[in-house]
Amino acid sequence: MGMAVGPAESEDEAISSINTTPLVDVMLVLLIIFLITVPVVTQSIALQLPQERNVPRQTAPENVEIAVNRDGDVYWGMQRLRDNDELFKRLSEVAVRQPQPEVHIRGDLAGRYEHVGRVVFAAQRAGIQKVGFVTEPPSSPGTR
Repeated sequence: MGMAVGPAESEDEAISSINTTPLVDVMLVLLIIFLITVPVVTQSIALQLPQERNVPRQTAPENVEIAVNRDGDVYWGMQRLRDNDELFKRLSEVAVRQPQPEVHIRGDLAGRYEHVGRVVFAAQRAGIQKVGFVTEPPSSPGTR
């Protein structure tokens, strides 16, 4: 009968190397998924997108300045208008002039777009051909 004497390798010892096969399998699956989905994401309908322009505003005495504050109050120049009907009436009077003046809308940054949208809609109903939005020029990186 034989007996084991001395240090023998037992099956209870832990294996100190990491099995990377599952990691490689997962990475290959992810790579295949990305290769399949990227062409789908990049496809789009061919359009001619508008180019960004920063044109200085041409102030003319006949141009109409309309301001909309954050609460939705509408101002024609410096005079506050009571409601949208008064705005429509004034825009209708301006729309028949030749040449038709431009309407420049100044909207408060913190205001809701709904308030500015009402002014745009009133100008459209009145027959105004040219509506512009007045914005601040972008600040250069070193001027903050």
